[in-house]
Amino acid sequence: MSVALAQTSQKPPRGERVDIGGRRLRVVRAGVSGGRPTIVLEHGAFGCATDWTVVQERLAAKGLASIAYDRAGLGYSDPGPKPRDGRAIVSDQAALLRALDETGPFVVVGHSMGGLMVRLFALTHPEQVLGVVLVDAVTPDVVTHPVGGPGVDAFSRILGWTSEGAKLGMMRPVAAVAGDRIGLPPEASAEKRRIYGSASHALWAAEEVSHWRATSDQARAGDFAPALPVAVITAGAHTVTALKEIQSAPAIASLNGYIEHVPRAGHANLLGRRFADPIVRGVEHVLATAHR
Repeated sequence: MSVALAQTSQKPPRGERVDIGGRRLRVVRAGVSGGRPTIVLEHGAFGCATDWTVVQERLAAKGLASIAYDRAGLGYSDPGPKPRDGRAIVSDQAALLRALDETGPFVVVGHSMGGLMVRLFALTHPEQVLGVVLVDAVTPDVVTHPVGGPGVDAFSRILGWTSEGAKLGMMRPVAAVAGDRIGLPPEASAEKRRIYGSASHALWAAEEVSHWRATSDQARAGDFAPALPVAVITAGAHTVTALKEIQSAPAIASLNGYIEHVPRAGHANLLGRRFADPIVRGVEHVLATAHR
């Protein structure tokens, strides 16, 4: 069952809240399903469904239906049981798709830390996944890298401090200035800033990131099938760095791989109005090469 998001003194958030068994997740759907696979969009750490606004608009313009959602506790979704590791998140995602009567096949798209979630979903629900698009994404190998591992731990500490500060309202002025680094349309940008300044959002984002290593281990448990189409879109020009090599590896291993590096794009604004088209091209590659 789903309900429209309630009116408030502010403009109500887009989408609907869908019951997945005693709690609700906020979902934003775009495009009209016309017999083509649905695109399922997974946001990154400290992110939300709003991050995908531009990508959803451009997918809809191509005749593709998409679903973006706020993970439990983030954005306008109810919290979920702890720990908020990959298994819990993928379980929620599967329950959400069932509640929406979406049976697949899906193209799953993950940005940043969301790359771990779509990898785990693809490994645990292979019959539903047509292909994968990784958008400047984290892979399990990041935490085992001598630079990446300490970076993950530092990010977790920073989000812990952010969560404590958010309880005192410290994130609201930060959100007013830096809440939208993506480059979203005005309505979505305002929604993103409201979410970014929320104490509960910061709390549950920190909870997710505190389990980053566990989620990486869960996502490392298997490999994509060689024939599964995998598109990798990264921010920045193609320079040979350890991170680029790690990010590109899943597409290189695929018999139907695709890699596009986007010059001048940053990690966040890769999703925005200036740089979103390569993500759509990644989705189109998956649809063109999938053999179902």
